[in-house]
Amino acid sequence: MKATDLLVQCLENEGVEYIFGIMGKETLDLMDSLSRSKQIQFVNVRHEQGAAFMADVYGRLTKKAGVCLATLGPGATNLLTGIASANLDHSPVVAITGQAGLDRQHPESHQFLDIVKIFEPATKWSVQIKDSQTVSTIIRKAFRVAQMEKPGAILIELPENLASQMIPTQPLPVTPIPKSAPVSQAIESARTLIAQSQKPVFIVGNGVIRQDAAVEFLTFVENLQSPVIHSSMAKGILPKNHPLNYFTFGFNKDDEAMPILEEADLLLVVGFDLVEKLPKDWNKKMRTILHIDPLPAEMDEHYPVKGELVGDLKETFQALNKLDIPSRPWVPIGNLRERIETAYQLNLDLKGTQSLSIENILTVIEKLTTETTIVISDVGAHKVSIARMYQPKQAGRLIVSNGLASMGISLPGAIGAKLACPDAPVICITGDGGALMNISELETAKRLGLSFIIIVLNNSTLKLEEQMMQEKFNHCFGTDFGNPDFVQLAESFGIKGVRPTQLNEFEQVLKDALNQTNELTLIDVIH
Repeated sequence: MKATDLLVQCLENEGVEYIFGIMGKETLDLMDSLSRSKQIQFVNVRHEQGAAFMADVYGRLTKKAGVCLATLGPGATNLLTGIASANLDHSPVVAITGQAGLDRQHPESHQFLDIVKIFEPATKWSVQIKDSQTVSTIIRKAFRVAQMEKPGAILIELPENLASQMIPTQPLPVTPIPKSAPVSQAIESARTLIAQSQKPVFIVGNGVIRQDAAVEFLTFVENLQSPVIHSSMAKGILPKNHPLNYFTFGFNKDDEAMPILEEADLLLVVGFDLVEKLPKDWNKKMRTILHIDPLPAEMDEHYPVKGELVGDLKETFQALNKLDIPSRPWVPIGNLRERIETAYQLNLDLKGTQSLSIENILTVIEKLTTETTIVISDVGAHKVSIARMYQPKQAGRLIVSNGLASMGISLPGAIGAKLACPDAPVICITGDGGALMNISELETAKRLGLSFIIIVLNNSTLKLEEQMMQEKFNHCFGTDFGNPDFVQLAESFGIKGVRPTQLNEFEQVLKDALNQTNELTLIDVIH
């Protein structure tokens, strides 16, 4: 068989269902091989960045590597932002790109760039296939590395002249990634550390969701009876009304959860990715750290580790829950939980208001969503509001880009989400700036027959940047732009576009859209 036939067999062997991408001359053999696959659906997108974002969110929700494809040169570089975003958010993704044949990589050559080197800082592993006999080994390693903690992105480059070579090899067997648990000595040390504390606090991150450890973690929290704060990507692990839930932290300003960290004497940092917020911003008083994570702690002067439980988080908390660890109940001073609820506007009363503010919109969304609803936030001022205010009813059902924090992720991400979880309602919330970055993927969603909701917050400005510039210089510059008519734009793609002018209209429109199972709806909200 030719090398690309084997490559497709290897992808099928890894359980790949979708490949998001755009073909090119250097990937013609791969496309020919894909055309004969009975398992893999190729999703032809409108821009390679969208393909990478789709693979990111698909991988994040399924915990299997999402796969995207591009040709050489500009096709490959168009993937870069989405791949970097997936890597920093620890989503498992495998990107495959074409490349010029090995015979023309040494001179200056049409569309040739060293893509492997370009992608190295943005991936866990970036590799060129130099020998077609290594296809099966490289594909197996790529998926294993992408899905190992901490998950991330892989780049595989296939030179054009190797694609059609005839080779006799076959896919390698897929073996499970081994799990580990902390040794008994480390667990005993952690128990002693907790027992010596009076005011421990949990800082919980996305690792708990990645490792399906939310149930075990919550059991431990309820045994210990100590307060919990979440990173933006870890919301939903504790129910909104849980008395130990002190909500989200990690904001640049008005971080109402910070007093709890200053009052604590021990921080139990669980599955937290430092890419979300560096310790110097939240551990200024150098509180003692108990590090609970699949990987050893990063070295940081503001992260004074006194104990480490390193291993699979589900296994770790199963072990901890078997121990007789004394509870450590305490309540922060000054009615902190109530203060946070008020500051973050977590329980707004909408009676008598028709304002289409982001806070009112999020209150309506939270009211109408179910446990399975997936909400995807783009990046902008609204993301800060969502991170503070919106409370998903299940862990892992709020998707934000918080590592690279890249605008433009939400619309293509919604496509990835709907393919990953076809029975779940999906709501994409985006500013007008982020929406127009990848608005062409509306055609992709329509062509695939998907049903989800796009809410465009339309104010003709980069609101977050406007706020920051106003605060720093008392004026703003370069933040305004014009917009098309989003309702007409939606209709030009053959999808439903609506523009509610009052909150009760928005609520009815959203109800109707959530009841649709075969229609895309774009809701244009003018601020």
